[in-house]
Amino acid sequence: MYKKIRVFPSVVICCLLLIGIISCNYKHENYELTPKTGFPFFTHKKKPTIVLQPFANFTQADVVFVATHLRKIYPKVIIKEAIPLPLNAYTIARKRYRADSLVKFLDRKTEEGFVSVGLTSKDISYTNTKRKAKDFGIMGLYISPGNACVVSTSRLRGANRKEKLFKVVIHELGHTQGLPHCPVQTCFMKDAEGKDSLNNQHAFCPKCKKVMKNAGYLLN
Repeated sequence: MYKKIRVFPSVVICCLLLIGIISCNYKHENYELTPKTGFPFFTHKKKPTIVLQPFANFTQADVVFVATHLRKIYPKVIIKEAIPLPLNAYTIARKRYRADSLVKFLDRKTEEGFVSVGLTSKDISYTNTKRKAKDFGIMGLYISPGNACVVSTSRLRGANRKEKLFKVVIHELGHTQGLPHCPVQTCFMKDAEGKDSLNNQHAFCPKCKKVMKNAGYLLN
């Protein structure tokens, strides 16, 4: 004869909670929390390949410049052939392309194990809620953390325009790793705040550098 086993409600609840915790940890296994910085950043099981995706009319010389400098700190970089800008991203009123639409377009085209950097010479914009601006001009936009970002050279000026372009690219790539804007004035992750202050940014600050090194970037 089998004895009847009583299962107390408290035991059932504990078991369900344990299963929930295990499930959550599994679903979010690609996210880590750095104890020193206090914010989450994205880590891939395998270091992704950076894809430079130029849009039509973006100069090949600028693409090669970015690729050459990126490969010095991250070996897995490829260049794709230029593609047309999606028409649905264009705003006739301001003659700009919506950066958020471009990032979403790139995100859909990006396969697992890759991070796409869209490059365009056209002016791009997004809705800046802080400034209450529906069509705010910017140099770059990103998904954070994520696998796509876009950079524009339209607002870059000066003899060192290419160096500025590289700084914007590495800034947006930092965002794809989950880095927020940094308060350190000389850090690559400093918020532009509507101005071109790129000449003041020279390297990642120690906190941001740690995240990028963990992501596979070869930084001194």
